[in-house]
Amino acid sequence: MPRKVLVAYGTKNGSTAQIAQIVAEVLSKAGLTAEALPARSVTSVSSYDAVVVGSGLYAGRWHKDARRFVRRHRRSLAPRPIWLFSSGPLDASASERDIPPVPGVRRVMDNLEVTEHVTFGGCLEEGAEGRIARMIVRSGKGGDFRDFTAIEAWAAHIAEELAGPESR
Repeated sequence: MPRKVLVAYGTKNGSTAQIAQIVAEVLSKAGLTAEALPARSVTSVSSYDAVVVGSGLYAGRWHKDARRFVRRHRRSLAPRPIWLFSSGPLDASASERDIPPVPGVRRVMDNLEVTEHVTFGGCLEEGAEGRIARMIVRSGKGGDFRDFTAIEAWAAHIAEELAGPESR
């Protein structure tokens, strides 16, 4: 059973970091050593047995830090179990149905044989950085659409998979 799990994330306003922290907490409660770190701060994945990578979605793309993380570490990631998550829809759609990965994330999945990808609702609230983000909030289309129960269940699912005999 893998013991050490990295949860790396790319975020602009911090809501994806909160998702990553919850994932790491659930994995830790399941007996794994897990830490959530900003993707830009990770220099090596060699000390980790499994990796979760997540990012907020911005105009249909992952945050640049998450994209760069996957590119920079692709060779080291390849032999490890990998899960991906995206955070983004500013509505209830992620709670109502499975949302497929955006094209860039689909390419990562194909190149790295990712175990699973899930999209969670996003969060964009007052004080968000960026002109477009502020416009969205001012127009009344912002809000917090993260489903923390679903996030915790997904993290528990990862812990179960890592405990099982099929983990790489």
